[in-house]
Amino acid sequence: MAITISNMYKRAQWHCLAAIVLLTMACKKDNNNVTKLNYEDGVSTVIYDLAGDTEASVADGVEGKERRPFKSFYFKLSTKLQSWDSSNTFKKSNNWDLAFTDIYNALVYVNNGSAEGPGKGGSGKGMIIAVDAAYSKVTTAPDDAAFETANLNFAGWDQYPQPYNTGWYFYSLNTHLAVPIKNRTFIIRTADGKYGKLELINVYQGNPPAVTDLFWPAPYFTFRYFVQQDGSHNLKTP
Repeated sequence: MAITISNMYKRAQWHCLAAIVLLTMACKKDNNNVTKLNYEDGVSTVIYDLAGDTEASVADGVEGKERRPFKSFYFKLSTKLQSWDSSNTFKKSNNWDLAFTDIYNALVYVNNGSAEGPGKGGSGKGMIIAVDAAYSKVTTAPDDAAFETANLNFAGWDQYPQPYNTGWYFYSLNTHLAVPIKNRTFIIRTADGKYGKLELINVYQGNPPAVTDLFWPAPYFTFRYFVQQDGSHNLKTP
Protein backbone atom coordinates (compact mmCIF):
# COMPACT_ATOMS: atom_id res chain seq x y z
CA MET A 1 0.00 0.00 0.00
CA ALA A 2 1.22 3.52 -0.78
CA ILE A 3 2.74 5.93 1.67
CA THR A 4 2.04 9.65 1.97
CA ILE A 5 4.60 12.15 0.70
CA SER A 6 5.45 15.64 1.91
CA ASN A 7 4.43 18.89 0.27
CA MET A 8 8.14 19.71 -0.15
CA TYR A 9 8.71 16.56 -2.16
CA LYS A 10 5.61 17.25 -4.26
CA ARG A 11 6.83 20.72 -5.18
CA ALA A 12 10.37 19.55 -5.96
CA GLN A 13 9.10 16.66 -8.04
CA TRP A 14 6.90 18.80 -10.24
CA HIS A 15 9.40 21.62 -10.60
CA CYS A 16 11.87 19.04 -11.89
CA LEU A 17 9.31 17.66 -14.29
CA ALA A 18 8.53 21.15 -15.58
CA ALA A 19 12.14 21.58 -16.63
CA ILE A 20 12.44 18.16 -18.19
CA VAL A 21 9.29 18.19 -20.28
CA LEU A 22 10.71 21.02 -22.37
CA LEU A 23 12.35 18.20 -24.28
CA THR A 24 9.32 15.98 -24.65
CA MET A 25 5.95 15.86 -26.41
CA ALA A 26 6.65 19.30 -27.86
CA CYS A 27 5.87 18.92 -31.55
CA LYS A 28 2.67 18.22 -33.41
CA LYS A 29 2.48 14.88 -35.16
CA ASP A 30 -0.10 13.17 -37.36
CA ASN A 31 -2.47 10.82 -35.56
CA ASN A 32 -1.18 7.28 -35.26
CA ASN A 33 -3.34 4.26 -35.93
CA VAL A 34 -2.82 1.92 -33.01
CA THR A 35 -4.85 -1.17 -32.20
CA LYS A 36 -6.59 -0.52 -28.90
CA LEU A 37 -6.05 -3.09 -26.20
CA ASN A 38 -9.22 -4.50 -24.69
CA TYR A 39 -9.84 -3.39 -21.13
CA GLU A 40 -13.55 -4.16 -21.13
CA ASP A 41 -14.73 -6.55 -18.42
CA GLY A 42 -18.49 -5.97 -18.61
CA VAL A 43 -18.55 -4.05 -15.31
CA SER A 44 -15.91 -1.34 -15.42
CA THR A 45 -16.11 1.89 -17.40
CA VAL A 46 -13.31 2.36 -19.94
CA ILE A 47 -12.45 5.80 -21.31
CA TYR A 48 -10.32 5.94 -24.46
CA ASP A 49 -8.42 9.00 -25.68
CA LEU A 50 -10.03 11.65 -23.51
CA ALA A 51 -8.38 14.79 -24.85
CA GLY A 52 -6.71 17.09 -22.38
CA ASP A 53 -5.42 20.57 -23.14
CA THR A 54 -3.84 19.61 -26.45
CA GLU A 55 -3.34 23.24 -27.53
CA ALA A 56 -0.89 24.05 -24.72
CA SER A 57 2.87 23.61 -24.93
CA VAL A 58 5.87 23.84 -22.63
CA ALA A 59 8.04 25.22 -25.43
CA ASP A 60 7.91 28.01 -28.00
CA GLY A 61 7.47 27.47 -31.73
CA VAL A 62 5.35 24.33 -31.63
CA GLU A 63 3.00 24.09 -34.59
CA GLY A 64 -0.64 24.46 -33.59
CA LYS A 65 0.20 25.03 -29.92
CA GLU A 66 0.72 27.93 -27.55
CA ARG A 67 3.34 28.10 -24.83
CA ARG A 68 1.30 28.54 -21.64
CA PRO A 69 0.20 26.61 -18.54
CA PHE A 70 -2.08 23.66 -19.23
CA LYS A 71 -5.73 24.25 -18.42
CA SER A 72 -7.12 21.80 -15.89
CA PHE A 73 -10.17 19.71 -16.65
CA TYR A 74 -12.52 17.78 -14.39
CA PHE A 75 -14.19 14.40 -14.73
CA LYS A 76 -17.29 12.97 -13.04
CA LEU A 77 -17.06 9.18 -12.83
CA SER A 78 -20.78 8.42 -12.58
CA THR A 79 -21.76 10.48 -15.63
CA LYS A 80 -18.52 10.22 -17.65
CA LEU A 81 -18.69 13.98 -18.16
CA GLN A 82 -15.61 16.13 -18.75
CA SER A 83 -15.73 19.79 -17.69
CA TRP A 84 -13.39 22.74 -18.22
CA ASP A 85 -15.25 24.92 -15.72
CA SER A 86 -12.55 26.50 -13.53
CA SER A 87 -14.83 28.58 -11.32
CA ASN A 88 -14.50 28.25 -7.56
CA THR A 89 -18.17 27.35 -7.36
CA PHE A 90 -17.65 24.36 -9.61
CA LYS A 91 -14.38 23.25 -8.03
CA LYS A 92 -15.94 23.27 -4.56
CA SER A 93 -18.95 21.26 -5.73
CA ASN A 94 -19.38 17.50 -5.96
CA ASN A 95 -19.83 17.70 -9.73
CA TRP A 96 -16.42 16.14 -10.34
CA ASP A 97 -14.30 13.31 -8.91
CA LEU A 98 -10.96 13.64 -10.74
CA ALA A 99 -9.08 16.80 -11.71
CA PHE A 100 -6.45 16.44 -14.45
CA THR A 101 -4.01 19.28 -13.77
CA ASP A 102 -0.54 20.69 -14.27
CA ILE A 103 1.88 19.80 -17.09
CA TYR A 104 0.16 17.67 -19.74
CA ASN A 105 -2.77 17.31 -17.31
CA ALA A 106 -0.91 14.35 -15.82
CA LEU A 107 -1.24 15.30 -12.15
CA VAL A 108 -4.58 13.74 -11.18
CA TYR A 109 -6.28 14.96 -7.99
CA VAL A 110 -9.35 13.58 -6.25
CA ASN A 111 -12.08 15.94 -5.03
CA ASN A 112 -11.14 16.40 -1.38
CA GLY A 113 -12.45 19.49 0.36
CA SER A 114 -10.14 18.98 3.34
CA ALA A 115 -6.81 18.76 1.51
CA GLU A 116 -4.63 20.84 -0.79
CA GLY A 117 -5.85 20.72 -4.37
CA PRO A 118 -8.58 22.03 -6.67
CA GLY A 119 -11.40 20.95 -4.33
CA LYS A 120 -10.02 22.52 -1.16
CA GLY A 121 -12.74 24.19 0.88
CA GLY A 122 -15.52 22.28 -0.81
CA SER A 123 -17.69 19.36 0.21
CA GLY A 124 -15.81 16.61 -1.66
CA LYS A 125 -14.96 13.43 0.26
CA GLY A 126 -12.45 12.12 -2.26
CA MET A 127 -9.43 10.03 -1.31
CA ILE A 128 -6.91 7.97 -3.24
CA ILE A 129 -4.34 5.32 -2.36
CA ALA A 130 -1.99 3.31 -4.56
CA VAL A 131 -1.77 -0.48 -4.60
CA ASP A 132 0.79 -2.53 -6.51
CA ALA A 133 -1.63 -5.12 -7.83
CA ALA A 134 -3.38 -5.81 -11.12
CA TYR A 135 -6.71 -4.04 -11.51
CA SER A 136 -8.74 -7.25 -11.47
CA LYS A 137 -6.97 -8.41 -8.30
CA VAL A 138 -8.05 -5.37 -6.28
CA THR A 139 -11.34 -6.54 -4.82
CA THR A 140 -11.85 -4.59 -1.58
CA ALA A 141 -11.45 -1.01 -0.43
CA PRO A 142 -9.85 -0.60 3.00
CA ASP A 143 -11.70 0.76 6.01
CA ASP A 144 -11.85 4.51 6.47
CA ALA A 145 -9.04 4.57 9.06
CA ALA A 146 -6.62 2.91 6.63
CA PHE A 147 -7.82 5.20 3.85
CA GLU A 148 -7.08 8.27 5.94
CA THR A 149 -3.59 7.06 6.80
CA ALA A 150 -2.56 6.20 3.24
CA ASN A 151 -4.41 8.93 1.34
CA LEU A 152 -2.23 10.54 -1.35
CA ASN A 153 -4.66 13.20 -2.57
CA PHE A 154 -3.26 12.85 -6.10
CA ALA A 155 -1.44 10.55 -8.52
CA GLY A 156 1.37 11.83 -10.72
CA TRP A 157 4.95 11.12 -11.72
CA ASP A 158 6.71 8.33 -9.85
CA GLN A 159 10.45 7.91 -9.43
CA TYR A 160 12.60 5.30 -11.19
CA PRO A 161 14.42 3.00 -10.50
CA GLN A 162 13.41 3.43 -6.83
CA PRO A 163 9.67 4.11 -6.93
CA TYR A 164 7.86 5.99 -4.20
CA ASN A 165 4.73 3.94 -4.95
CA THR A 166 2.62 7.03 -5.41
CA GLY A 167 2.49 7.73 -9.14
CA TRP A 168 0.85 6.27 -12.21
CA TYR A 169 3.78 6.60 -14.62
CA PHE A 170 7.55 6.79 -14.74
CA TYR A 171 9.29 9.57 -16.64
CA SER A 172 12.47 8.38 -18.30
CA LEU A 173 15.39 10.80 -18.14
CA ASN A 174 16.99 8.86 -20.98
CA THR A 175 14.13 8.78 -23.49
CA HIS A 176 12.04 11.70 -22.18
CA LEU A 177 8.94 9.56 -22.46
CA ALA A 178 6.21 8.86 -19.92
CA VAL A 179 5.95 5.13 -19.21
CA PRO A 180 2.72 4.01 -17.49
CA ILE A 181 3.31 1.75 -14.50
CA LYS A 182 1.90 -1.72 -15.02
CA ASN A 183 -0.17 -3.27 -12.26
CA ARG A 184 -0.47 -0.02 -10.32
CA THR A 185 -4.09 0.39 -9.26
CA PHE A 186 -5.61 3.25 -7.29
CA ILE A 187 -8.37 2.69 -4.77
CA ILE A 188 -10.50 5.79 -4.55
CA ARG A 189 -13.33 7.36 -2.65
CA THR A 190 -15.47 9.60 -4.81
CA ALA A 191 -16.60 13.12 -4.00
CA ASP A 192 -19.89 11.62 -2.83
CA GLY A 193 -18.20 9.06 -0.58
CA LYS A 194 -18.53 5.90 -2.67
CA TYR A 195 -15.65 3.47 -3.08
CA GLY A 196 -14.05 2.45 -6.33
CA LYS A 197 -10.85 1.58 -8.15
CA LEU A 198 -9.04 3.34 -10.96
CA GLU A 199 -6.38 2.37 -13.46
CA LEU A 200 -4.68 5.24 -15.29
CA ILE A 201 -3.44 3.50 -18.42
CA ASN A 202 -1.92 6.01 -20.82
CA VAL A 203 -1.35 9.66 -21.67
CA TYR A 204 -0.59 9.07 -25.37
CA GLN A 205 -3.13 9.08 -28.18
CA GLY A 206 -4.33 5.65 -29.25
CA ASN A 207 -3.08 3.97 -26.05
CA PRO A 208 0.00 2.49 -27.73
CA PRO A 209 1.49 -0.52 -25.89
CA ALA A 210 4.89 1.18 -26.12
CA VAL A 211 6.03 4.60 -27.29
CA THR A 212 9.42 5.26 -28.84
CA ASP A 213 8.48 8.45 -30.70
CA LEU A 214 9.28 11.58 -28.70
CA PHE A 215 6.55 13.51 -30.51
CA TRP A 216 3.62 11.13 -30.07
CA PRO A 217 0.40 13.17 -29.58
CA ALA A 218 -0.46 13.92 -25.95
CA PRO A 219 -2.29 14.38 -23.65
CA TYR A 220 -4.99 11.84 -24.53
CA PHE A 221 -6.02 9.80 -21.52
CA THR A 222 -7.02 6.16 -21.46
CA PHE A 223 -8.22 4.89 -18.09
CA ARG A 224 -10.76 2.57 -16.54
CA TYR A 225 -12.62 2.51 -13.29
CA PHE A 226 -15.30 0.80 -11.24
CA VAL A 227 -17.38 2.49 -8.54
CA GLN A 228 -19.43 0.40 -6.13
CA GLN A 229 -22.85 2.01 -6.19
CA ASP A 230 -24.27 0.20 -3.14
CA GLY A 231 -21.88 2.05 -0.83
CA SER A 232 -19.97 -1.06 0.21
CA HIS A 233 -16.21 -1.68 -0.02
CA ASN A 234 -16.66 -4.50 -2.55
CA LEU A 235 -14.59 -3.74 -5.66
CA LYS A 236 -14.64 -7.17 -7.30
CA THR A 237 -14.68 -7.13 -11.09
CA PRO A 238 -14.20 -9.97 -13.59
